[in-house]
Amino acid sequence: MAAAAAATAAAGEAEAEAAWPELDAAERERRRELLLTGPALEARVRAAGGRLPARLLALPLLHCLEVSGCAALREPGPGLAAALPRLQSLVLRGNALGPELRPELGPLAALRVLDLSGNALEALPPGRGLGPAEPPGLPRLQSLNLSGNRLRELPPDLARCAPRLQSLNLARNRLRALPDELFRPGALPLLGELAAADNCLCELSPGVAHLAALKTLDLSNNQLTEVPAELADCPKLKELQLQGNRLRDRRLEKMVGSCPTRSILEYLRAGGRAGRKDRDKDKDESRKKRKERRARDSEGGEAGAVAETCQLLLRVLHVAENPAPLAITITPEVREVRPFFVGAVVRGMDLNPGNVLKRFLALQTKLHEDVCEKRTAATIATHDLQAVRRPLVYTARPPQDLKITPLGRKELKAQELVRQLQLEAEEHRKQKKRQNLSGLHRYLHLLDGKDNYPCLVDADGHVISFPPITNSEKTKIKKTSSALFLEVTSATSLQVCKDIMDTLILKMAELHKATQSDREDGPPSDSEAEAGPMPHANGPEETPLVVEQVRVLDPDGQLRVVYPSKTDLALAAAHVTVLR
Repeated sequence: MAAAAAATAAAGEAEAEAAWPELDAAERERRRELLLTGPALEARVRAAGGRLPARLLALPLLHCLEVSGCAALREPGPGLAAALPRLQSLVLRGNALGPELRPELGPLAALRVLDLSGNALEALPPGRGLGPAEPPGLPRLQSLNLSGNRLRELPPDLARCAPRLQSLNLARNRLRALPDELFRPGALPLLGELAAADNCLCELSPGVAHLAALKTLDLSNNQLTEVPAELADCPKLKELQLQGNRLRDRRLEKMVGSCPTRSILEYLRAGGRAGRKDRDKDKDESRKKRKERRARDSEGGEAGAVAETCQLLLRVLHVAENPAPLAITITPEVREVRPFFVGAVVRGMDLNPGNVLKRFLALQTKLHEDVCEKRTAATIATHDLQAVRRPLVYTARPPQDLKITPLGRKELKAQELVRQLQLEAEEHRKQKKRQNLSGLHRYLHLLDGKDNYPCLVDADGHVISFPPITNSEKTKIKKTSSALFLEVTSATSLQVCKDIMDTLILKMAELHKATQSDREDGPPSDSEAEAGPMPHANGPEETPLVVEQVRVLDPDGQLRVVYPSKTDLALAAAHVTVLR
């Protein structure tokens, strides 16, 4: 019986190894690029033991390898570095790698791009993880993306392992500190971009000044209380993001939401709070405004202290308090396509003043690029709640039966929309003579292999959302929109939807606070004026955004998920006071 079982297992492994037509084509055509993704990938990787097939290692000509969106892939598999010596780009995003990366990926002498984002990595142990530090395991690595994992710390020898890094993305992890070795003189002389947003960082090393090539630094949504003045000594720093921290310097906290990087660096260079009084003497500020500012600062006593501590305010209106809560019914048809859905209603967001609407739309675009991993992890859609006809149903339909009026286009069927986008993409390639696409065209590959497309349908039978491509002109956000319906959908997990909804609401609260601050302060100071036109004043009182719970139900009316629950908005707890 044991022999029979062994023979059966061997036969299963052989069958799993044989079911890779992409590898056959790559070997036959001597390809240098290989992309493995799609619904069928997960079953094949699971059959291969949760790792890449051994046959992949027989493609030594590969320069670019991408394996993405596979919840069954837990490790790359042994021998990768030795078998693929010419590999220049390795993308393993949106899989289930973790909790540690094993085996090590290095040495890969030719590797320039490494993307491990959207996995479940908790640690990159020194001497293993990415590769040896001495000699450098990744001597030519230029771009390293570790975003969207669960990392609590980084190995101290990371800089020695990849000394030629130009871009390092650590966003959306659980990091409490960055290794001092990253900031020692000469450690990363070419690093131009460092992203560490949405972590738990409590301090920034003054050694950041040793990053001579640093141009972009994103430390938003952490727990920083101070910003070292040495940051102003970074000679090439052009873009600095510090929103969503606990900065004790209230002046600096206000500046990071409205002033350009140059003004912030000048403020730090002048000594921050320590030099504020000297600078105030030189300002051409009216006596009336100074008096009003002193009155605001002193008014309320304890209330003023609370306002200083609480940067942002949100009030969650529970279903029990809401006479007409929004509910979405989810049908079985969408289970195999894009099964995870989270919704929320936000009231109190004023999009009318100045360029607030434009900033809100730009915020969604940035979240799609970063947090949503170019919509591979999840997709956000926002609607004008007044234009939404209830009840709503989240379902899936064949492309020839799904009709929608996409943003900026006339009504057409999904298959016609996809065909139009494909033709536009091909024309774009011909005109630009390159493969990079923009707009909706970049997301067409997310529909590959799907017989049905997900959609959100209103009470009139109109499709108001077609993720991950577009939502409808019918519910488009306008400057007059005062109540917004937010949705996040994913094929990955429900927790991904909740995390991204947390981030979206947090960013909206930041924009809401900045808008109210602009109104309260009236005309900007000299440094603030460089930020450009801002919203006009309607009143000084600061009001919280109201977040209403949205329920997702099965066809029998049983509750599947409610957002926000008591455990949601946990990431925002360090930056937001939630009024329940």
